[in-house]
Amino acid sequence: MADSADVLFELGTEELPPRALRRLGEALLAGFREGLEQAHIDYTDARGFATPRRLAVLIQECPVNQPEKESERLGPPLAAAYDAAGSPTAAAEGFARSCGVAVDSLERVTTDKGERLACRWREPGQPSVELLPRIAEQAVHRLPIPKRMRWGESTVQFVRPVHWLVFLMGEQVVSCELLGLHAGRQSMGHRFHGSGAIALNHPSDYERRLKHDGFVIAPFDERKEVIRSQVERLGSEAGGQADMDDDLLDEVTALTEWPVAIQGSFDEAFLTVPVELLVMTMKQDQRYFPIFDSTGALTNRFIVVANIDSSDPDVVRQGNERVIRPRFADAKFFWDQDRKRPLESRLEDLKQVVFQERLGTMYVKSARVAALASDIALLIAADTDKAGRAGWLSRCDLVTETVFEFPAMQGIAGRHLLTHEKADAELARAMDEFYMPRHAGGDLPETRTGTAISLAEKLDTLVGIFAIGESPSGDKDPYALRRAALGALRMLKEKRLRIPLWAVLEIANHRLDEALRTEETVEHVYAFMMERLKGIYLDEEIDSSVFSAVLEVEPSTVVEFDRRVKAVTAFRALPEAGALAEANKRARNILRKADFDDDDAEVDAAQLSEPAEVQLSEQTLMLERQIEPLLESGDYEAALKLLAGLKDPLDRFFVDVMVMSEDPVLRGNRLALLFRLSRLFLRVADISQLQISTRHNPEDR
Repeated sequence: MADSADVLFELGTEELPPRALRRLGEALLAGFREGLEQAHIDYTDARGFATPRRLAVLIQECPVNQPEKESERLGPPLAAAYDAAGSPTAAAEGFARSCGVAVDSLERVTTDKGERLACRWREPGQPSVELLPRIAEQAVHRLPIPKRMRWGESTVQFVRPVHWLVFLMGEQVVSCELLGLHAGRQSMGHRFHGSGAIALNHPSDYERRLKHDGFVIAPFDERKEVIRSQVERLGSEAGGQADMDDDLLDEVTALTEWPVAIQGSFDEAFLTVPVELLVMTMKQDQRYFPIFDSTGALTNRFIVVANIDSSDPDVVRQGNERVIRPRFADAKFFWDQDRKRPLESRLEDLKQVVFQERLGTMYVKSARVAALASDIALLIAADTDKAGRAGWLSRCDLVTETVFEFPAMQGIAGRHLLTHEKADAELARAMDEFYMPRHAGGDLPETRTGTAISLAEKLDTLVGIFAIGESPSGDKDPYALRRAALGALRMLKEKRLRIPLWAVLEIANHRLDEALRTEETVEHVYAFMMERLKGIYLDEEIDSSVFSAVLEVEPSTVVEFDRRVKAVTAFRALPEAGALAEANKRARNILRKADFDDDDAEVDAAQLSEPAEVQLSEQTLMLERQIEPLLESGDYEAALKLLAGLKDPLDRFFVDVMVMSEDPVLRGNRLALLFRLSRLFLRVADISQLQISTRHNPEDR
């Protein structure tokens, strides 16, 4: 008998959710891999398959038995197992009896607690065919299914009704009952092209038999590449290029088992509708691939991928053209109606739309955003009047027919309507940029006006929602405040906007109704945003202690924060960094214990008696003068590199000088020196917060 055999597991279902199919297939494969690993069953390779009607795993060269297992049981310590004459004690004999062996068969092993008796034996591995059902059951039940369903009178629950189960090891059917099904060797082909059940004699036949007898391309990625190739070819034949959206490609792959791409078209009159609306309708509603010409303009052609190889493709094409026509007709009607009114005329309509009961209507919110946008525009050298007007208009498209029917068009519709009115190009573009970034890692606004209103919107929302006590809790964030904070921080950081964050939050707070304004709101929003900023730096693999060191000195802008983070990160890599961090921590501890915090304290040179304190004082004074221009220009990295020169004099100071002298004059002067030195580092960051492996320093003196 062979030592290994291929294993096939296939679960046949009704059509699985297309957007979840790839994830389900990957999860099933991962579940089998994990189960085999836990059972100590090696194999050559494992592959997953996922189509609309099946999830499958093929394991190649799986051992027919688990490997032998060596077991060990520890007995009494050697000192208790034998008496002075070397004869076994009752403890040793009792342990041997419990193991079913003679005392002479026991071994001696060394443990953390000394030598002990031990019994070792080998256990044969179980047959893999007996272990596979449990592995399959666990893999299936751990699939990421948010909502399960029941069907018929069965109590079984799964993402979709199940209809067949194939489970083979070599030519043998694995005895398994799962989700109410008994395993067999009968698979099924394509719902329409398949000719009935496909009896599988061996797991290695699976992929070939499904393709040739069942018209099913089982591997997800192979099917995806077939679709990509067909769509690209048809796009080229149409004289353009298909929009190969990878998410759409995955979804179409998950909808087909035997994909056949067909080119269709629509009336050119619909091209007067905003291109985003046409593309959105084709991709999201119909899963079509739009075709663009060589200039990047949308054509009136599209590609649909059918799950059938029709004997008359024109019937399929005409059917899809009939389906898209009324959708485009609705979109054109709404768009034509919306263009009959100026966008600004819809401001009054916003008075009927509530943003939040305590924070007012969308009209009131627009007023706050417009005012805050003007304030921000002043800080970034933008046109304040334009920013204010953009803030007022930013929500007007929410009450258009187009956005009411197609919510994803918000902002985009406003841009097109203002363009239709021949409004200022930057003003029109800002309507779309108002919502940027639309998702994690999404594009940021490019215009100054768009940046101003996007920031104003996010900061006003953060302050307003915190003011009414609706801050995020756990995984609940109904107002998407985390996304708003991250979007604002990305703009401030990546666009290098020198905007004082705390001050702007205070302005936003001041624009709320008087009853809602509190200083605590600003504090809470600022802390919330700093937590998000910390997350950004952690994603960039910046050490958390670097962030803490910079946060301690509270830079006024995110740009300043970022410069200091980069400087401290570079400083942290210097050989002197660890010792200086420890020395600063020690100095801060001494000052705190002495309750010394005097900005006006001066170091009296006449009272410096020890050579080490004289040297440290002179070095500190010299560096103060040298780093001042560097700090003014924001070159914090160069400043910290200069301050690294304090390592040796600071080390000597702590070795040779007793800071807490009994003489109050000497003690005060030395504390003033440490305070001055500590304050010098704090011009950049609190490096005492840095976590760096270094030698242990003596106790504070």
